[in-house]
Amino acid sequence: MEPLYDYLFKLLLIGDSGVGKSCLLLRFADDTYTESYISTIGVDFKIRTIDMDGKTVKLQIWDTAGQERFRTITSSYYRGAHGIIIVYDVTEQESFNNVKQWLDEIDRYACENVSRLLVGNKSDLVSKKVVDAATAQDLASSLKIPCLETSAKSSDNVERAFLTMASEIHKRLASEGGGMEGRGVGVCG
Repeated sequence: MEPLYDYLFKLLLIGDSGVGKSCLLLRFADDTYTESYISTIGVDFKIRTIDMDGKTVKLQIWDTAGQERFRTITSSYYRGAHGIIIVYDVTEQESFNNVKQWLDEIDRYACENVSRLLVGNKSDLVSKKVVDAATAQDLASSLKIPCLETSAKSSDNVERAFLTMASEIHKRLASEGGGMEGRGVGVCG
């Protein structure tokens, strides 16, 4: 039986504990939001299918635990990812400072050419914001990766973040010559 999609992209959400990775995933995959905080244990994933250039793309989105004690579990998921979204909390300076450490994790465990996206979450908390959008944009520009701010609570830019990531993967795979023929899109090409 033929699968109900043309391509499968595996995405990974990483970042400090409490930045809203699970909330972003719930908002994108299920269009739900919860105020209660439940720390992710190990790894969880959700699936959502999108349309891209007339093709059906299945996004398998892995949500990882931000705590140090789960790092060994989550590191193995980096290798299979087509795209990695690094999430920080715009109201928490330390979570932004730690983006560099998360980028190091990507360099250590992921494929060399993996697509990356920097996301500042909780943009609805305007009065508590400490990480300036321009500062984040400067970092993203230096890394040559896209950057945007989201709010899982208000759903602002959430759709755009995941679609941007899918688009980045699509562009990269097309430019690597292999195009996107077949479902087993190469991860480490």
